[in-house]
Amino acid sequence: MSIDMQLQAAASLLRCGGSLDRLSNGFTLLGALLGLSQYVVATPGSWPLVCSSGLLLLGLWQKYWALRVAFDADLFQRLAQSPADLGERTQALDQTLTALHLLPAERAGRPWSQRVAGALMLLRRQALLVAAQVLLTLVFIIAGPWLAVAG
Repeated sequence: MSIDMQLQAAASLLRCGGSLDRLSNGFTLLGALLGLSQYVVATPGSWPLVCSSGLLLLGLWQKYWALRVAFDADLFQRLAQSPADLGERTQALDQTLTALHLLPAERAGRPWSQRVAGALMLLRRQALLVAAQVLLTLVFIIAGPWLAVAG
């Protein structure tokens, strides 16, 4: 596979992180509303507050990964548009990222296959955090009524 096709395919996959981010925003908002509802309706127990805090923390953590994934998607797309001078552009990119303290100097010059694999790992981390938000919400929906009765 040519490097420009690999970069375009990676950029397309990474753009899917935007959908994950929007889904996570909904769960994060749900967590905020759940936390605020504790002040309006005095619910016994700390379970809703724990669930709310968990959704908010997972949402913020996911947002960090979403920003990094979106940055890589844009970068890969721009680099794939002109593959002829990719070597020069790669060196310039590494110098710029190093100057901005976004890339350690010892990691400069890596092959693009490693860079793509690293970017896809960030997307997987983002997806795992969204999955954790979904799971926490389902646990709250299923176990919430029993926990409210128990305690």
